[in-house]
Amino acid sequence: MMYDKRFIVFDWDGTLMDSIGRIVSSMQNTAQHIGFPVPTDVAVRDIIGLSLEPAIEKLFGVLNPAELDSFLAQYRDEYVDLNPTPSPLFNDAKAVLSQLTDAEFQLAVATGKARKGLQRVWSESETEHYFVSSRCASETLGKPNPQMLHEIMDELKAPPEQTVMVGDSVHDMKMAVAAGVSPVGVSFGVHNADRLREAGAILVVDSLTELSGRLIKERL
Repeated sequence: MMYDKRFIVFDWDGTLMDSIGRIVSSMQNTAQHIGFPVPTDVAVRDIIGLSLEPAIEKLFGVLNPAELDSFLAQYRDEYVDLNPTPSPLFNDAKAVLSQLTDAEFQLAVATGKARKGLQRVWSESETEHYFVSSRCASETLGKPNPQMLHEIMDELKAPPEQTVMVGDSVHDMKMAVAAGVSPVGVSFGVHNADRLREAGAILVVDSLTELSGRLIKERL
């Protein structure tokens, strides 16, 4: 299934970084601070992977410009500075990125984060050098629209049939299907294996190590 793949595009939150708890609590704390109804854990988990403004609209409805600006500012303060919930890389993430790079796969990121947010976590985790391309929701159309993947593939001259999209959400899987690339889910993020398969995943792995093992073994 994976023998002909050369290009691997990763989602970030919930796929490479264990940031789900921080996102959920930051969204809930922001809603409480602003005076909005506090969404459930399940509701917030379901919007992870979307760009921030569509995520807010899905949770709270259409806000007027002043409300939206206030919410965005508070959420960014909460997520970056105020929230104590740790958001480390998954334990095997760096090792897997190194293995895949050594095996001459080309790696990229397609994320619902803004560019500033991706650059911050790249710097904190010292992982930017693994990736040859990236697209953020602040730069193009957000998931599940396939535009992020189209732009990455155009930049890398990557054929869809040689490209894998790895993510933890149905938004990632639907984006991959729409772009004509292979959707691979990870079971340890926001959506479980059944939901990922229903959204189009051709493979669901239980760890990043399992993913790299499959990719490297089948390529040899």
